[in-house]
Amino acid sequence: MWDKNDWFYEGQHGFSPGYFYKSRVITVYQDIADSVDNGDKIYTIIVEFSKAFELVSHGWLVRKIANSGVISPVAVWIREFLLGRTQRVRVGGQLSEEVRVTSGVPQGSVLGPILFLTYVNNVWRNMESTIRLFADDCVIYRKIINIEDTEKLQKVLDRLGEWAVENAMKINPSKSKTIRFKRSKAKHPLNYSLMDTLIPEASSCKYLGIILQGT
Repeated sequence: MWDKNDWFYEGQHGFSPGYFYKSRVITVYQDIADSVDNGDKIYTIIVEFSKAFELVSHGWLVRKIANSGVISPVAVWIREFLLGRTQRVRVGGQLSEEVRVTSGVPQGSVLGPILFLTYVNNVWRNMESTIRLFADDCVIYRKIINIEDTEKLQKVLDRLGEWAVENAMKINPSKSKTIRFKRSKAKHPLNYSLMDTLIPEASSCKYLGIILQGT
């Protein structure tokens, strides 16, 4: 469907044919290593999303699918698959009343991961830095040459915060991390913020199971 017309963002490797988490780590690591080897410095932000799969709005997802270029019968089928779902909770022998489910991709379904990728597919637009994803694991980085680059990286974080609000996604800035990579020792702290909250600076961080060691 979407993978045949290259509609998905090329920086997204999650659930994509021919890709796996190691391909994402290798790509990020190689980009950083190449910059440091060239004597450049690169600032990296590891972004922590919270309950991303559960927060996917069904209404907005249906609209995004309709605008993705998929043929009408498929769009209608997915709409029927998502809308009208209900759930109830059993406690002991008692069942709660049914309530409508209006968000979250169906857990355990074959279609669920693809629907999530469709929902977040536009996250990279209007961002003047590199953004790489593996499902909801997100890393943003930029080569820093002058003060304009530091300002542009902050603008990317501002735009990401706006995107999260617009798409009902939740970001946890306090669990996100900023890391710098450069040959020389750092002389000043990194003061980047996300959704009006200062992102903690770290000397290293785990990304997809691999430790990224800053300088």
